[in-house]
Amino acid sequence: MTRIVETPVLIVGAGPVGLGLALDLGTRGIACTVVEMTDGVIVQPKIGLMAIRTMEIFRRWGIDESVRNAGFPRDYKLSMVFCTSLSGHLLDREDYPSLDGMETPEWSTDKKQRCPQIWLNPIMQAAVEKKASVQLKMRCKLESFEQFDDHVASHVIDMNQDEKFIIQSKYVVACDGIGSSVRNSLGIEMQGNPKLSYSISILVRLPGLLNFIDKGQAERYIFVGPEGTWGNWTVINGTDLWRMTILGTEEKLDLKTFNAEQWVQRGLGREDIHFEVLSILPWRRSELIAESYGCKRVILAGDAAHTMSPTGGMGMNTGMGDAFDLGWKIDAVLKGWGGPNLLDSYEVERRPVAIRNAKFSTHNWNAWLSAKNCTHLLEDTAEAAQLRTEIGSQLKQATKADWESWGLQMGYVYEGSDICVSDGSAATPDDYIRYVPSTRPGGRAPHAWLPDGRSTLDLFGNGFVLLCFEQVQSLVVSTLKEVASMLGIPLSVAHIHSKEIANIYECPLVLVRPDGHVCWRGKQIEDAQWLLKTISGH
Repeated sequence: MTRIVETPVLIVGAGPVGLGLALDLGTRGIACTVVEMTDGVIVQPKIGLMAIRTMEIFRRWGIDESVRNAGFPRDYKLSMVFCTSLSGHLLDREDYPSLDGMETPEWSTDKKQRCPQIWLNPIMQAAVEKKASVQLKMRCKLESFEQFDDHVASHVIDMNQDEKFIIQSKYVVACDGIGSSVRNSLGIEMQGNPKLSYSISILVRLPGLLNFIDKGQAERYIFVGPEGTWGNWTVINGTDLWRMTILGTEEKLDLKTFNAEQWVQRGLGREDIHFEVLSILPWRRSELIAESYGCKRVILAGDAAHTMSPTGGMGMNTGMGDAFDLGWKIDAVLKGWGGPNLLDSYEVERRPVAIRNAKFSTHNWNAWLSAKNCTHLLEDTAEAAQLRTEIGSQLKQATKADWESWGLQMGYVYEGSDICVSDGSAATPDDYIRYVPSTRPGGRAPHAWLPDGRSTLDLFGNGFVLLCFEQVQSLVVSTLKEVASMLGIPLSVAHIHSKEIANIYECPLVLVRPDGHVCWRGKQIEDAQWLLKTISGH
């Protein structure tokens, strides 16, 4: 007889997004099971940049310090260099400081962080394993699933024991990547551009590289040749690991004839530097969004729902936002206070963010391509020298938004969400570079330091929070709390006596969701029951 395992939530895939959702649910005390078909070892680290909003989310999950101290050198400068090769002509550079030299922006508790996936996954996995309510099952593959009115039956094979069993859950969340078998089983199509370009990534071990070249420390070196932009060289761990990415076509980069060593030597610009090729990974750059984020009790998140060019580093960071949005909603529904419309709001809120971020990432990718004819770029003439200067200047200016996308990372607003009550205010300008904090419903509640040393962000997470910035009638607050108690909705009240923070929050009363997004603001609560039912999905 087939063994049956019961769990409220089954998460398929133990990449950063799947582990992130498990962490969020585990932090809330919700039992869940994560199945991962591999052993979890990362051969080719695809992820390196932790965006500021992701670091804020990690702060909520208690892993921000582990990520910050994972090992990336804090004095390594994160500049951007445009060149013909590491030993060739310098076209231009955008100088940026190291992590220690970088200022934390006034609108956040955190700054961006570099943490390659070879470190990130083990950190997240260790944190998940400490959650008593979470079961992590490696080398367990989902083979099929069936949906019923009140549960999903998932057929899983444990490849360690060669055993087939069934996991019964209220919900299944597919975090199983670009080729998601769950999404394919649901028949959900991906919409957009499946092939912006074809690339091959080469993981290289090369200790002491910076002693051999004159370009200095950089987060990324972008290579331009007679054919235009042809590749890039990216720091992985800040010491001996690097990733070289070759750009081209599937025909040009045929794996049968692909010579990784020759490409690495072209990137180095010389043949006398010893290096070791550790792995080779072909991949397609795409801009694809799932036409739907799920069906009934099966939900898509991360790369299973959206893919985008890595230019800008928003792929995993967008997926982490998915997990943060979805976790509290699943928690609310399973605990009984989330209404029938709450989980529907996940797609309404997150799909437009993915479309926005993917579009921006494609814009960044196009900015990497020189607008000028580069045929004579390497020639030893005054005209070629002038061309190199012009191309470097153009690329530096065109790619600036790629490296300084604060508005993109922080400024997304859940427009049109049924669980955010619009106050009729004008939309916040969606500037990809500049971030302007606002409490307009749907946006991230602003950060400000409280007198006790905490951030306002630390107030959010376990339920709704009503922030009061002026003396309000006690009856208003007590009525809201009484109605919340009657409906079983977790609600706390924070009285903040700071004119500075009050100015940032813009209204006397601001109601914030468990994920730190504003769901209502105003001067007076007219109908507490209607308000609470709306923001909880009833």
